[in-house]
Order: sequence, then structure tokens, then C-alpha cells
Amino acid sequence: MPTVRKSVLVSRPAPTMFALVDDVESYPKFLPWCSATQVFERTESVTRARLDIDYHGLASHISTRNVKQPPGDMVLEFVDGPFERFRGRWSFVPLGEEGCRVEFALDYAFSSGALEAVLGPVFGHIIETLVDRFVARAQDEDAP
Repeated sequence: MPTVRKSVLVSRPAPTMFALVDDVESYPKFLPWCSATQVFERTESVTRARLDIDYHGLASHISTRNVKQPPGDMVLEFVDGPFERFRGRWSFVPLGEEGCRVEFALDYAFSSGALEAVLGPVFGHIIETLVDRFVARAQDEDAP
């Protein structure tokens, strides 16, 4: 039953970071393990999408319904994938006009011991580096 919590300071405003995380279509450009995405629904308050994961030959996917309260919060609700439990939250706390604190929390469990044995190390690495990848993308001058 892993729980991951990350918090970083970023020299980009909260609305910019929120938009970066909500831009699911761009994930394959900067998340090396994300081979494709598909957005099923996008409104002001919800983004429902699927991420295809391909990391060193291990392929899987996850679909989530992200409940949004721009520009401060995004709650990730599990829809489909190899998990028994998956619930996460992104928070973007403004720090003046030029920066913010990005907080990410995720609680998950695989649906079986066999999946945990195969996908656990891969998913653990992905989650441990996820926030860093978004921060690096935000620092990239080509980022939105």
C-alpha cells in the first residue's frame, strides 16, 4: 500500500503549473515512460483520460478521472488499470505572482501480488520521478 508525497517550489505561477499537469496530450513529449495518451472528456471541472505506459518493455495503462478546481487542485480518481486502489491529488499553492509550491500525493495498491511483483518497481520509479519531470518541463522555455 504505497503512499507517495512530494512537494517542490517552482518559479512558475500556479495557473501555469496547473495547465501543464492538465495538458495530458503533451505527456509523451516529456514523460519517457508515457507512450501515448487519449483524452475522453475535458471540461472546466473534469479531465478523463488514459495514459499508456511503456517502460523498458513493460507495458500497461491507467485511466483516471481528474476532478479539477483550477488553478489550485486536481484530484485523480481511478477508472481503469492494474490497480485495486489508486487515488491522488495535485495541489498548486501560489507563492507571490511568480512562483508556487507544487504538492503531489498518491495512494495506490496493485490488484494482485503478481502485478505488484512485475509492475511495482517500474511504477514506483515513475511515481518517484513524476514531479521532477513536470518541474523540468516547466523550466523548459518551450513549455506552455
